Amino acid sequence: MEQVRNRREFTSVSPSARWMMNWKGYTMIPYARKVAEMLEYPQPYIPDFNKRDFTFWASTLGLESRYLSIDQLLNELDIPNILELSAGYSFRSLHFARQKGVYYIDTDLPEVIATKKEFLHCLPEGTNTIGKLELLPLDALNAEQFFEIVSHFPPGEVIIVNEGLLGYLKPHEKEKLCATIHAVLTERGGYWITGDIFLNHKNRKLGLRYNKEISEFNELHQTDLNNFESFTEAQKFFNRMGFVVDKEAKLKYSDLSAFSYLKKSMTLRDFIKVKLSGRIQATWRLSVV
Repeated sequence: MEQVRNRREFTSVSPSARWMMNWKGYTMIPYARKVAEMLEYPQPYIPDFNKRDFTFWASTLGLESRYLSIDQLLNELDIPNILELSAGYSFRSLHFARQKGVYYIDTDLPEVIATKKEFLHCLPEGTNTIGKLELLPLDALNAEQFFEIVSHFPPGEVIIVNEGLLGYLKPHEKEKLCATIHAVLTERGGYWITGDIFLNHKNRKLGLRYNKEISEFNELHQTDLNNFESFTEAQKFFNRMGFVVDKEAKLKYSDLSAFSYLKKSMTLRDFIKVKLSGRIQATWRLSVV
C-alpha cells in the first residue's frame, strides 16, 4: 500500500472498471487485489469475505472463471506474440511477461492505458519482466490501427485475446472485428481466444439482483442483448466469419477461490436456478478456416 499513498486518486475511472476490480479483488487473479486498492484509494479496500450476497459471489465466480479459462487455453500454446484487446485494468500481460519470454501487447482506449501505465509504475513487479511488455492505446474496431500494432511483433504466429469486449458490440461491429482478426491470423497464423461467448438473459435465468447503478449501466450498453441466443448460434456466427472452434476451455468451478463463498451464499432457490440455467458462458480458442 505504500506505493498507493504516493499517487493520485483515480476518480475518473469508469464505474464498470471499479465494479470489475472490486469483484476480482476477492479472487486469486494476479494483481487484482493491488489494482483494486489503487482504484479505491484514499478509501481502504478491505474485502469482506463474510458477506453472503448471491449476486456478488456469482458475479465474482463468473469473472474468475472467465479469466482463468483464457489462461488455460493460452498456456497450452507455445506462441510468443500475444495481443490482448480491451484488457481494462487486468494485468494478464504483466503476469505472462514476467513468467515467460513472450512479447505481450496490452491494449485499450487511451484513457485506460494512461491510467494503467501509472498502475504499472506502482507495482514492484512492473519493471521486472523476462519478456517484452507494451501498453498501447487501441480502438479494436479501427482496422488500420489494429494492423499497425500487430506489425510491432517479430515474424511468427500471433495469439489475440479478449475478455469482455464482444458484449459491448452490435452485430455489425462484431463482424467488423472478426474481419480484422481473420485478416491478421490469415497472414500471420495463430489463434483467437475469446471469453465472450455469453448467452442472452443470463442474469434473468440466475435471478441476479444488481443495484440500480449496475442495472442502469447494463441497460444503457445493452450488454445482455448483445450476447448470443445459444452456443449453436454463436458457433454458426464464427463459422460464417471464417473461424472454427479449435478448443473450448474446461474448468472445475470447485477449484476457484470464489466457489466456497458462493456456496455459503446460496439458498435452495438459488441452487435450483443455477441448475436450471445450465451453461451461460464459454471460452473458445478459434482458428481460421
